[in-house]
Amino acid sequence: MGKNNKRKYDSEAKIAVLCGGLSSEREVSLRSGKNVYEALKRLGYKNAEIIEVDENIASKLKEKKPDAAYNALHGKYGEDGCIQGILEVLKIDYTGCGVMSSAITMNKEYTKRVLSSNKKIKTAKSAFIQKGENIYEKTKDLKYPLFIKPVSEGSSFGMSKVNTPDELEEAYNKATQYNDDVLAEEFIDGFFVTVGVLENENKPFATEILEIRPKTEWYDFEAKYTKGMSEFILPANISEELTKEVKQTAVEAFKGAGCRGVSRIDFMIKDNIPYLLEINTSPGMTDISDLPAQAKASGIEYDELVLEILNNAGINR
Repeated sequence: MGKNNKRKYDSEAKIAVLCGGLSSEREVSLRSGKNVYEALKRLGYKNAEIIEVDENIASKLKEKKPDAAYNALHGKYGEDGCIQGILEVLKIDYTGCGVMSSAITMNKEYTKRVLSSNKKIKTAKSAFIQKGENIYEKTKDLKYPLFIKPVSEGSSFGMSKVNTPDELEEAYNKATQYNDDVLAEEFIDGFFVTVGVLENENKPFATEILEIRPKTEWYDFEAKYTKGMSEFILPANISEELTKEVKQTAVEAFKGAGCRGVSRIDFMIKDNIPYLLEINTSPGMTDISDLPAQAKASGIEYDELVLEILNNAGINR
């Protein structure tokens, strides 16, 4: 059963499902938005409406005057504080994290900096390369293989695994197609797990942990969004002690980054040590997305999950 079934908004409330957007994750967002909208309808929200986000979103929202916005956007402008800022100005309740935490967690480097004060949270050794800096000089102290990734991008867009310095330039150029700034991280030869964090009456709690074994070399876009390209183990095949540690670390990272409402936190585990990769503040809600599966394993069906997230909507976060 869900943990927060009391409704914050009655069935007459105008709920705007924001999806689409202007990022490279537009198509995934449209799928998330469609699923959320259908769930809201099943939940009895007769005035729920899909609003596709574009450059005119502020005008659309002023015209529609929704009581709350369900943020099903992913990536740039939807997960980085931009849409949150517009909703704050218009005084519209919205789901998920606020302006500051969204902006911080969208940037992988700043996420590391903010969480670095918590010694319990471990991350891979990395180098932050800003526009114009020498990638060879910045990465000289890192051990190969490396992951080269845009510092503020999702769904593995622009990300490459490099095994030698000869491959650096091509990977760097690929990453800078998405962001000017790039993060180089040492490859952790472990296995990938992800855990959702939800809130009940302002108290965050972790879902069951999902272990993912991609059939590609690493968990890239193809493995994430193509059925059959990854093996999902839920709950993860890890010890009770490690399960507790991953969940506690996820909740601490959620709180440390100032998150609210919902997030999904990714880890690589090596030698029974969880290394935090990133915090996703607007997780996918498609048929094959991680968060709905994690919630279901925790006893929260899809519609209950949508209601749980909606119930935590607010402003001035």
